[in-house]
Amino acid sequence: MAHCHPALIVIDVQRAFDEWEAAGQRRNNPDAVARIVDLLTAFRKHRAPVFHIRHEGTKPGSTFRPERSGYAVKDEAREQDGEPVIVKRVNSAFIGTDLEARLRAGGISTLVICGATTNHCVETTTRMAGNLGFDAHLVRDATWTFDRVGPDGETHSAESIHAMTLSNLNGEFARIVTAGEVIASLAAVRQ
Repeated sequence: MAHCHPALIVIDVQRAFDEWEAAGQRRNNPDAVARIVDLLTAFRKHRAPVFHIRHEGTKPGSTFRPERSGYAVKDEAREQDGEPVIVKRVNSAFIGTDLEARLRAGGISTLVICGATTNHCVETTTRMAGNLGFDAHLVRDATWTFDRVGPDGETHSAESIHAMTLSNLNGEFARIVTAGEVIASLAAVRQ
């Protein structure tokens, strides 16, 4: 991450995912939110830009509808004054939002991406970031997903889905990194 001005993109760290877990859905990376907090702390310390992405569900039963409790951001990842919150209604944080325009206006070319879920909004945003020419870094220990049933009826574990998503994105769309590597790089760039 030798480029100046990396931005942290925090995707959908919302209470709906806690509700999914409480309802019995199994996830991986139980420490992902703690790693997101570490990243937020480091970016704020170095006065690097932070963008919060919030998902607004549009389907009647969505746990992410704005009037439902799941729409709220988790307390640990709440934005601070001056940190923009960008609301999206589809998987990509670049579709129907001004995220790209804000990044370009700020001269930001390097993105550090974290949040939920690995194989949905994080993956879609990361793919688009790569396609749009951003130097994307996906933080493997600061994202998570849930078990899913495939079209053949087979259950796929959150761990295997997470690993496959990282494999799919690695190299072509993003560099796969850890929170520790990002924090060390940020400290080195900011000295």
